Amino acid sequence: MAGELDAARAQYWVDRWDRQQEFYMPDREQRFEVIGDILAELLGRADPLIVDLGVGPGTLSARLLNRLPHARIVGVDADPLLLGLADATLGGDRFRTVKADLREPNWFDTLKLDRAPDAFVSTTALHWMNREPLRALIETCAAALPTGGLFLDGDHLYEGVHAPRLDALAKALTAHRARRTATAANEDWAAWWDAVDRAPELAELVRLRAGGFEHKVHDRPSVRDYLAFATAAGFAEAGTVWQYGDDRIVVAIR
Repeated sequence: MAGELDAARAQYWVDRWDRQQEFYMPDREQRFEVIGDILAELLGRADPLIVDLGVGPGTLSARLLNRLPHARIVGVDADPLLLGLADATLGGDRFRTVKADLREPNWFDTLKLDRAPDAFVSTTALHWMNREPLRALIETCAAALPTGGLFLDGDHLYEGVHAPRLDALAKALTAHRARRTATAANEDWAAWWDAVDRAPELAELVRLRAGGFEHKVHDRPSVRDYLAFATAAGFAEAGTVWQYGDDRIVVAIR
């Protein structure tokens, strides 16, 4: 019925989100697969507790819940609309969401976990953070994890001032890939949000969102910063394990 958000309609918007994200990341599904492979390879237990940082509408969590049938996931995000879509499509015994801003110092306490997490994961979310909030986030993750615990981030990550020509090449490779796979013709971020604003079944979530969030990144971390922050925070190893163009996965092992 118009004006009501049921699970099927929420899934429609999540599927549409997937397509608009592929406008920017033509190999997004492979990135999800690799993150699942890493967790399956390195997690030390069959029933892991995973925290999805910047969970959005739950697209990474959905893949991981299928890949790891005994996992539990807590998704944290500041956007009530995206959290509403995640709850409507995934909510249950194995998945729950928490509204919190990862840039605030007390975000981890709001999760109210029943034990130490085995992994923190994230995709296409942490690039909205400046260097110092990211450093603090990684330090919090390191302190919460047991030995062998994991921090994984898949995102647009760059060399920054160290290698501007390599960064330009990485962006160009992603653009070439998007044209070959036809994802360059997909709906983009602005068009998705414009459609959301007009959808009657999302009106209450749009109201809760109150116009959205302004993301201003004035001190963007480089991929080198991610790895340096992880090492300084106490992770035993940190490195890039997958890349295509400007799309990378970095992993840190406690």
